[in-house]
Amino acid sequence: MVIGLVVFVAGFASYGGVNTFFVSTNEMEFCTSCHSMKNNFEEYKETVHYKSASGVRATCSDCHVPKEFLPKIKAKIIAAKDVYHEIIGTVDTKEKFEAHRWDMAMRVWEKMEATDSRECRSCHDFEQMDLSAQSRMARRKHGRAEMEGKTCIECHRGIAHFEPFPPDDWVPPEEEG
Repeated sequence: MVIGLVVFVAGFASYGGVNTFFVSTNEMEFCTSCHSMKNNFEEYKETVHYKSASGVRATCSDCHVPKEFLPKIKAKIIAAKDVYHEIIGTVDTKEKFEAHRWDMAMRVWEKMEATDSRECRSCHDFEQMDLSAQSRMARRKHGRAEMEGKTCIECHRGIAHFEPFPPDDWVPPEEEG
């Protein structure tokens, strides 16, 4: 009985500690505390995800951290690599960040495509869209995208950060061969 209670209390405390860690590391202030994220933050402040007519604001974690527990754990583990690179100076200046920007963006876009833009869809879902309230072009493109099973990021790259230019030697996957 006592052992069961101790295990229960330890498990509850561990869960509380992990949850507190997740909550604090999902705050925009935490995300933008790294020097390399200062420029991203300035870019983001000029987008509709920061300023919107409705007053709704998407934060870093809304787009980059899954809501479900296991995908969230995976994202946090991968994010530790970003902290490591900040510490060792891989991206600690604007110039270094820009030199790696294309590769970093490609990794994010590939993850978003692999998850069917899961984080985007937590706010933007085809079923919830009122296509009649959209412009003719948006209505046509969203209708086609839904029918073709496209992910958000296939059309909306550069929506929250400046879209980087590909390197001169980059070949789109559909042209490789």
